Amino acid sequence: MSGLLGVRPLLLWGCACLWLPSLARGALVVSGNHEAPQETTGTARSLQKRSTNEAKVEVYSVKVDCRVTSRFAHTVMTSQALNKANSSQEIFFEVDLPKTAFITNFSMEIDGHVYVGQVKEKEKAKKVYEKAVSSGQTAGLVKASGRKMEKFSVSVNIAAKKSVTFILTYEELLQRKLGQYEISTRVKPKSLVHEFEIVTNIYEPQGIAFVDAHATFLSNDLLPLVEKTVTDKKAHISFSPTMEQQRKCPGCDGTFIDGDFIIKYDINRAKSLGDIQIVNGYFVHFFAPPDLQRVPKNVVFVIDKSGSMSGRKIVQTREALMAILKDINEEDHFALIQFDDKIESWRDSLSKATKENVAEAMIYVSQIRDLGGTNINDAVLRGVEMLIKERQENRLPLRSIDMIILLTDGMPNYGVSNPRMIQENVHSAIGGNMSLFCLGFGNDVDYSFLDVMSRQNKGLARRIFEGSDATLQLKGFYDEVSSPLLSEVDLRYPDNAVDFLTTNHFSQLFNGSEIVVAGRLTDNNLDNFPVEVVGQGFEDNFMVQGQASAVNWDVLYPDEEYIFGDYIERLWAYLTIQQLLEKSKIGSPEEKVNATAKALDMSLQYNFVTPLTSMVVTKPETEEGTERPLIADKLTEEQRQQAERGIHVAHQSPGPTLNKHSYQSPPTYFVDGDPHFMIELPDRNDALCFNINAKPGIIFTLVKDPESGILVNGQIIGDKKIPPNGKINTYFWRFGIVHQTLGVRLEVSTHDISVFQDGKWVKLLWSDTASLKGPNVDLFVTKGRSLMVTLKDSVKFVILLHKVWEKHPYHPDYLGFYTLDSHLLSHSVHGLLGQFYHGIEYEVTDLRPGEVPEKPDATMYVKGQELNVTRGWQRDFRRDVKNGENVPCWFIHSNGTGLIDGDARDYIVSGLFKTV
Repeated sequence: MSGLLGVRPLLLWGCACLWLPSLARGALVVSGNHEAPQETTGTARSLQKRSTNEAKVEVYSVKVDCRVTSRFAHTVMTSQALNKANSSQEIFFEVDLPKTAFITNFSMEIDGHVYVGQVKEKEKAKKVYEKAVSSGQTAGLVKASGRKMEKFSVSVNIAAKKSVTFILTYEELLQRKLGQYEISTRVKPKSLVHEFEIVTNIYEPQGIAFVDAHATFLSNDLLPLVEKTVTDKKAHISFSPTMEQQRKCPGCDGTFIDGDFIIKYDINRAKSLGDIQIVNGYFVHFFAPPDLQRVPKNVVFVIDKSGSMSGRKIVQTREALMAILKDINEEDHFALIQFDDKIESWRDSLSKATKENVAEAMIYVSQIRDLGGTNINDAVLRGVEMLIKERQENRLPLRSIDMIILLTDGMPNYGVSNPRMIQENVHSAIGGNMSLFCLGFGNDVDYSFLDVMSRQNKGLARRIFEGSDATLQLKGFYDEVSSPLLSEVDLRYPDNAVDFLTTNHFSQLFNGSEIVVAGRLTDNNLDNFPVEVVGQGFEDNFMVQGQASAVNWDVLYPDEEYIFGDYIERLWAYLTIQQLLEKSKIGSPEEKVNATAKALDMSLQYNFVTPLTSMVVTKPETEEGTERPLIADKLTEEQRQQAERGIHVAHQSPGPTLNKHSYQSPPTYFVDGDPHFMIELPDRNDALCFNINAKPGIIFTLVKDPESGILVNGQIIGDKKIPPNGKINTYFWRFGIVHQTLGVRLEVSTHDISVFQDGKWVKLLWSDTASLKGPNVDLFVTKGRSLMVTLKDSVKFVILLHKVWEKHPYHPDYLGFYTLDSHLLSHSVHGLLGQFYHGIEYEVTDLRPGEVPEKPDATMYVKGQELNVTRGWQRDFRRDVKNGENVPCWFIHSNGTGLIDGDARDYIVSGLFKTV
């Protein structure tokens, strides 16, 4: 359903939001863009539950209190609201927190009763989750929110005249990038708040070099609202506008606060040994020495130019490479390799970054064009071989650092395509002699594959998000690794003084970054111990020695009674868990098991919500007398990526009551399998599905847009013969695609692909990777797998080929049809899939047991009808054409009757390119 009448925001801010519907109870929509939901055309049955009284709720305060003690940030977010109405109200609390942070506590205080979340092992929490799902409750609390944030949201029913206080706490170790630390708070109130306050206190014993505080929503004349006090070792920043100061204009209720409040700072670095602090039996060592000369680097850029990089991505890649080449240091050496299904090098060896070589390289880069498949294995190995050969022939500076930077946007599909085999090949070839950095461009990339491969080879992976700033993202990553200062850095401590060390060997230290090591002292009374740091510098080996001593906090901060007293222990725990999670991906099977077990134990001990744990929040009993357990999880980068694509993420995603908006990925409409139709609706984190049972040979219209002239028809094929169970399966085996306005006609079958354009037919084979570009249509064939069709200024489709064993006694080869982008089609578009391109309104209620325990039934109100639907799942084969991925959906019975317009027979046509 699209929303409810009278729902208005009490408080909406990126760090904490409260939503209040003017309903006594019932369904509530929280939209992804924080717009107030609109009236739904729901049935009288659901309307009977609704209250017509206008909500009267007072938001008393919203506060963010952040304490940073030696880079370790402890943030508490608090919101208070009072229900002044004569009826109960459902209020939502939402928080955007950094994806690098761990939630450590959540509580709700209601009418003197405090409800506290409990951190449990994920598998145990999952049982609570499944119980909540089976009872029809929305059980997931954490969703991805943009590139750097996660959204925590929870709702609670507040009785008349009662108040609620929400408190969320999270912790993180700030990372130094490009010479500074950053604390970002997203602020989107949408309404005025009585007490609105953001307070940050920074305590840095080394001394604070600078502090900058600004907000994206503050103009120059409003900057004085940010108060900043900086002394030698402490900074205090606050932002607490009054209600009058929050007003967007005199006399109006709108607020100008809408955006990010950002604090950036750095600390003094006078000592080459770094800063070592000892508190309560734990120590931390921060190492980023000043005034080191950069070490030359030898970098091979390995650039994916396959067909999937077409359009904006290849343009932005060229722009980023141009900017990188302009800034490359003259002492560096570099090489360029571009690849699709073939590998092409700019030159056979690395070149020194002279002005002449850089100019020639820029000409080469400007001519990179997209075409073909994706052969990652051979491309990376070519780069490795090039660096090894240069070393063997002594063409590179002895004291220099070797690295490969791989940029790709897709899955390996040519040559060696098994990700694990590629990882093994690359790891064996590199042999620990160079670093591999992997940049994954867009949502179709296999990020987990790149992440593991880079960590196995002394590097790291980074996602590059599709957007207007992709060029800046690529250049920004290069800036982080462009200036190595040291290689093979070891931080050494006496074995008899410390144990449980975090990682203390680092392959390189880059300018603007920082190395952090923490550990536990074997003697809690130990106040000092010797420290040594060694590494390889530009001209000589680097070595520095010194003595670590305990920090006397009472002397440093005499006016502070308590400054997060166990912060080093918790910093050590945070860092240890992060590194154990990394080891659980790249070690031997035994190492993975041990790392996972240790990370889980520590997560539970320190009450951290990590990928191995969940926070269970038990809400107060409802009017029906039932408690409503909720789950807060920690998303991995892979789960965030799936969320952005609109793919169901088990355990994080809401259950069958799917009336809550979450992700803003475009919807996907497809038909695949026997034939199963699916409408994925990521803005509702939901999907609808139905089957069409028809005789072989029948042709259906899937998409028809009379205004743009687009038509897509599909023909059914049946099993080769009747299976033993007597049921013949049917599939789509042939599609006809027409764009009358552009003069394009395309026939795609399980045998081949034929395209008619400019008065002639061109045939492509599934057995080859191929790309065909024309003025009105682009085709890209991935060998034996898929065809991407992009029609100019209109629509993008993907057709998947399912190859069945040739000697299978029953099943034939068949096709799947996926609509990736349809927003430019007219509102007249129709067809079995096309009728859903511009949205569908529905409401699901009355969840009840079905014939199968794991598939509950429910009542759906859609298009003025009441339908019995079943919770099931269908498979999406875009990522895995062999096995597919299960996507939960509401299944509409009887050939989609009640969901589709008319009857399935209304969509039958007489020919593959016919409209009737």
